[in-house]
Amino acid sequence: MLNSVMGRSAARFFLFRQYQNVVLLDGTTKKGEGRNMKILVINPGGTSTKIAVFEDDKQLFKANITHTAEDLKPFHKVFDQFSYRKELILRAVTEQGIELKELSAVAGRGGLMEPIPGGTYAVNDRMVEDMRNAVHGEHPSNLGSVLAKEIGDELGIPSFVVDPVSVDELMPMARISGISDLERPSWFHALNHKAVARWAAERVGKPYEECDLIVAHLGSGNSIVAHKHGQMIDGSGGRTNGPFSPERSGGLPTYPLVELCYSGKYTHEEMVAKLSSVGGMYDYLGTKDAQEVERRMAEGDEKAKLVYEAYVYAIAKEICSYAAAFEGKVDRIVLTGGIAHSDYVVREVGRMTAFLAPMEVVAGEFEMEALALGALRVLRGEETAKVYQ
Repeated sequence: MLNSVMGRSAARFFLFRQYQNVVLLDGTTKKGEGRNMKILVINPGGTSTKIAVFEDDKQLFKANITHTAEDLKPFHKVFDQFSYRKELILRAVTEQGIELKELSAVAGRGGLMEPIPGGTYAVNDRMVEDMRNAVHGEHPSNLGSVLAKEIGDELGIPSFVVDPVSVDELMPMARISGISDLERPSWFHALNHKAVARWAAERVGKPYEECDLIVAHLGSGNSIVAHKHGQMIDGSGGRTNGPFSPERSGGLPTYPLVELCYSGKYTHEEMVAKLSSVGGMYDYLGTKDAQEVERRMAEGDEKAKLVYEAYVYAIAKEICSYAAAFEGKVDRIVLTGGIAHSDYVVREVGRMTAFLAPMEVVAGEFEMEALALGALRVLRGEETAKVYQ
């Protein structure tokens, strides 16, 4: 059984209430809360700051503020960009005719924090200090919580982060790697994972906290995760394990990798790049564009066909490996991320995993929507904001 919802516009039919009603995929509706709260969402990236304003669940506007290399040249550290980005955000919001005093909350993208369980967190001074001092590394997303708090404090409204990249809910035995010096990490697309998992739970007809799901986020990098009763208890992703992706190597044969690292063929920096940015499909085919690879396949390119078939097979194999976490009783398999737009990938992964569970497809990424929904759940009293410690 395969249920597919392709693209952002279609996805909004199930992720958002429209005009006080919840519009479900089967066409039925139910009464919404009828409240009127505006939420500013901030998602800082390396070369842009994405912002949006939602009224309840309805997006009023979205903007992508770009930052050129010349714009960022005066700033030596990520945190030095704080005032520059804040001014641009406030200007963009007011230019849309939205009065800042009308906002009910600000939600920012969570940065490199301490490992924490998933959920919506009120931004506190400890979180701000960790981001300011980059205790777990420099990243533009570190600005998200700090921007949210300063803007929120000035307006006298709460500020939140939702399911940051540091979410860590792994069960203890999933951390054991086989070498005591190395622990398997939790490094997933947590914000998008949790958003589509909540939607899939609605499709199943149970709360997310009672569902057993396997969610595969497929993009420039992959993360495939077992969601058991509301917790991401095991998974693969980042630069460490799991299937290769358009630009990342995924898990590699260990002993040959050690030999290659010490062969003198590549420097340390070059090996890191092979793992994280020029590995995967790119290392074999010279492109990170999955659509181009599919075009090559259609034109009879046998190498492209083999690499892409291996990519799809590795995804299906990884999904099936998490059946053990549920003793084979899985409610849904969910495909999300940009590559979930591919009919070929959906069809082939669905074919190879059909024996395990029905599949749902939520193509694209819904980070801005997920941030707004997380804040809204707290404002409505559906969820209690967690404390970052």
